[in-house]
Parts: sequence; C-alpha cells; structure tokens
Amino acid sequence: MGIILKPIDVVDDITQQEFIEKYLKPRRPVVIKNMARKWPAYQKWTMDYMKEVVGDVEVPLYDSKKADPAAPINTPTTKMKFADYIDLIQKEPTDLRIFFFDPIKHAPKLLEEYISPKDLMGGFLDKYPSMFFGGQSSVTFLHFDIDLAHIFHTHFNGRKHVLLFENKWKERLYQLPYATYALEDYDIEHPDFEKFPALDGVEGIDCYLEHGDTLFMPTGWWHWMKYLDGSFSLSLRAWDKSWAVKAHSLWNLTVQRKFDDIMKKNFKKKYMDWKEKVAVKRAEIALKRGLPK
Repeated sequence: MGIILKPIDVVDDITQQEFIEKYLKPRRPVVIKNMARKWPAYQKWTMDYMKEVVGDVEVPLYDSKKADPAAPINTPTTKMKFADYIDLIQKEPTDLRIFFFDPIKHAPKLLEEYISPKDLMGGFLDKYPSMFFGGQSSVTFLHFDIDLAHIFHTHFNGRKHVLLFENKWKERLYQLPYATYALEDYDIEHPDFEKFPALDGVEGIDCYLEHGDTLFMPTGWWHWMKYLDGSFSLSLRAWDKSWAVKAHSLWNLTVQRKFDDIMKKNFKKKYMDWKEKVAVKRAEIALKRGLPK
C-alpha cells in the first residue's frame, strides 16, 4: 500500500468567502498561484538582491544530521556570512539550511515588498516574518509548528517539494513525546516499511512549489520539505480563532518546551532513547488499532 499521497488543491486566485469555506474552516491546505505575483517581491527578490540588501550578517546554518540529544533544540551546525551562503547555494548542492532567520530585521525595506493576505483572513502575527533558505537537496525534517499558527508559505527562486499530513496521523508518523517533530530515523520520501510499519497506509498531500507560489498550511499540519533548487521562502503566520488552539500553543511554547529542554540537559541520550522507544510503541499501538479512524 505504502504512503497514500493525493495532489494538493491549486487555485490561481481565491475570494475570501471561498477561502474560508473550503480551506480555513475545514483546515485544508491549498496552493494559491497568483497571490505573490501582486507583490513587488515577485520581481525583486532574486538571490543577488537578497545579498545586496541583507549584506554580510553572520547567520546560523543547520544540516540534515540527526539532532544531538545533548544539544538544545535548534542548535546550529555552523555559521557563515549571509552573502557567502547565498553564493554557496547558487553554486552547488548542500544540505545546509537557514531557518527562522529574519533578514527583514537587517533590511526593513523588505517589509514594503510583500503584502500579508489580510483580504483572506486576520490574526497575522509577525512584525518580522521568518525566511527559510536551502541548498539543492537540503531537507527540512517532518514536523508541525510548535505555535500552531496558520502559515502562508511563499517560495522564491526555484522549486520545493512538500509533503503534508493532517495532525490526526501524528502517532503513525512516530511523533516523539514532548516534541512537535517525528523520529528522524526514517526517510518519509522513501520509507522502509519493514522497519517502520506504522507508516504503511498513512494518508497525506503531495505538493510542489515554484517561484511565487503560496502554500496555505493550516494549524497543526505536519510538513516535510525538500529544496529541489537553491532557493528560499517567506512564511507569514496567523492565529487560529479557536481559544483551545491558542491555549495549546501557549502550553507547547512554555511548559512542554521547558520540560523537554530540562530533561535533555539532565539526561541527554538516555532521555532521547526513551522518547524514541515511546514513539515506536505508540506507532505500533495506533497501527494495531487502525488509528486514526
């Protein structure tokens, strides 16, 4: 059977009513082709332009290796000047990525070059939205965002492959306890179903983004991303109206994250081994019970 992937819905444009009824309320992803084509960024945001406006800021870089159990989450692998990194990803494949870097803080003029889609929904969060840069073949591990925001993710200067999974599949995806990411021992693109049988039959959505495409990812959706070219994305985040979602977000960001950091600091590999065993056990139970229903 394998992982069952359906193509994502793609629209050129969408009205607020249609967006709310078809995608926001039922929490379904969609790609909007023309949203960013109305932005100055659509024409202006080339690699050379980013180098010019951001300059020689030193940026943290992350690779695709399994996380060090003793290190706090999101500990960088290395650092490099931003301009040197842009040269690198244009020149050759690399698994080094920049994520949750805010070049807009260093180049506030970028704020004037995109438009938050407030014509579709409200609740946008960031004064300085996050940008993500990756070299060809670099991968963002399977996870969902800890703050449980809705995300409008617009891609620039290349292609990106995205796999999406509804949160109800979290046990079958081997979610680690006290975390918002999955076991890093399998490749979701080419899974080994003998080693990870709970993945067999998981249902998801297959998505490819090109320059200027905007992916709407509803709250709680798991996502895996692979840069098919050296390229970058902008994420605009918006709150869900549900107070239950907001409360869960606050719990994730405070209690859960703090507990996880303390346990990792004190017990390191022993704690991570325990988390991985629990993830496997939960996945086996969910598979046996035929979850989710």
